[in-house]
Amino acid sequence: MQFNYFLIVMAIIAVAVFVALFFVDAGYGKFYNRKWGPAVNNKLGWVLMEAPVFIAMLLLWLYSERRDDLVRLAFLFLFELHYIHRSFVFPLRLRGNSLMPLSIVLMGVTFNVLNALMQGGWIFYLSPDDYYGRDWLTDPRFIAGFLVFLIGMYINISSDDIIRNLRKEGDTRHYLPQGGMFRYVTSANYFGEFIEWVGFAILTWSWAGAVFALWTFANLAPRASRIYDKYQAEFGDELDTKKTKRIIPFIF
Repeated sequence: MQFNYFLIVMAIIAVAVFVALFFVDAGYGKFYNRKWGPAVNNKLGWVLMEAPVFIAMLLLWLYSERRDDLVRLAFLFLFELHYIHRSFVFPLRLRGNSLMPLSIVLMGVTFNVLNALMQGGWIFYLSPDDYYGRDWLTDPRFIAGFLVFLIGMYINISSDDIIRNLRKEGDTRHYLPQGGMFRYVTSANYFGEFIEWVGFAILTWSWAGAVFALWTFANLAPRASRIYDKYQAEFGDELDTKKTKRIIPFIF
């Protein structure tokens, strides 16, 4: 029962964050702002922010009596696959020497640890023993969610690659990302990440997964909207506003 209250509170906070981020830009990346306080190198910031959820999920698995459960191991593998990339591969591939406020890092760490408790708590401790039998791996929900997760991960990583290669070393000009899902949304990388966690929610068929997907949208959609406005101001002649949306193709 307490876990259900936890999920409800997290969902309510997600809605509040969604609304707030339409009025306040999180001061990192394109919207870095010194007003957010002391900052660290962007690469280090990403590692410090994302690694805790990778570690926390491993610890929750390690201390669980269900650590040998095949289906739950599959969930762990997919979750950690994303965070191996996000924590250790993605930061090292970033170009330039931009900064990330420590306040953003600390907020990210807080959410990530809470999310590990949501996902790991449900998967390894609170889900009924027979909820994920071995036949779950052939269940349509797992298969569909697994495919959606992989598609989302591909879109996310390939879109990050497009952004990373927009300009050569030393070039300071801004460019409009093109190709891939950028034909349909200006924040294709965010779309891919959102799709990933929708897939995870489906393959685990859990409220914990659904709340994480909600949080992903709440965090990324307002930022995608601001990026859209920024691109519209900079590349008005290049941006086809009738075809290209913000984060959800053909919708938003």
